[in-house]
Amino acid sequence: MGYLEVEGTRRIYFEHYEGSGRPVVLIHGWGVTASCWDNVVPALLANGNEVVTFDHRTCGRSDKDFDDVSIEAIGSDVAELCAHLSLDRPVLNGWSLGGAVAVDAASRLGSQISGLVLTGGASPRYTAAPDWPHGGGVADVEGVLAGVESDRATTFKAVSSAVCAVPVSPEVVDWMWAMFMAMGPRGGDTLRSLADVDQRKTLATIEVPVLLLHGRQDAFVPFSGAEAAVGLWPDARLVEFEQSGHAPFVEERDKYLSELVGFLNR
Repeated sequence: MGYLEVEGTRRIYFEHYEGSGRPVVLIHGWGVTASCWDNVVPALLANGNEVVTFDHRTCGRSDKDFDDVSIEAIGSDVAELCAHLSLDRPVLNGWSLGGAVAVDAASRLGSQISGLVLTGGASPRYTAAPDWPHGGGVADVEGVLAGVESDRATTFKAVSSAVCAVPVSPEVVDWMWAMFMAMGPRGGDTLRSLADVDQRKTLATIEVPVLLLHGRQDAFVPFSGAEAAVGLWPDARLVEFEQSGHAPFVEERDKYLSELVGFLNR
């Protein structure tokens, strides 16, 4: 584990696991922490991969009082972390909001990465537009954030309960809830930033292979958006998780790991 200064003296927390295989950077979703990957990291280490996880600005063990908490700022953190650790052409894997972060970082790193994975990724858009009929609206985002501001614990418990379509134990919901509760007060601005992001032009500039792993029952990032997005990449493949909601790495873990490891071993 370690800390990297990315905005003055403000730091992000990261964990770096050595390995002889292809490096992988795991980028978590909004409001949670690197611990969301706890059921994924052991399989990647067993596959020989070098693995990096980190907590976004304002999340988990990273500093909370950042001035800039935008998607672009977190994307720049990923690029800086890759350089700091001298990663050799890593694959970036972003979950949910982390998918938009991964796309931003990929656009910065170019040929310095070897692949991109979007796990229920909120890219190229999270909110709907006249020419993008997938997702909710900015008002929906503000409604969630109003709930967080007025009743943080209850709102995050409801969000945690809605992540999975496959029935999971109360302990899994509580695990997610605890991660959300570790987010700092500026974290809402990261979700507001996502609501304004449109990465459609960026997608065509990313020339590495792309794997989209997406739940058919996803209530946060509609599967129809992933179907529309896959055609915007020069080299992309979409894998459907028929039973899963927003967290296929929890809901259909064996299939998820098989697809991810197969992509990494290409």
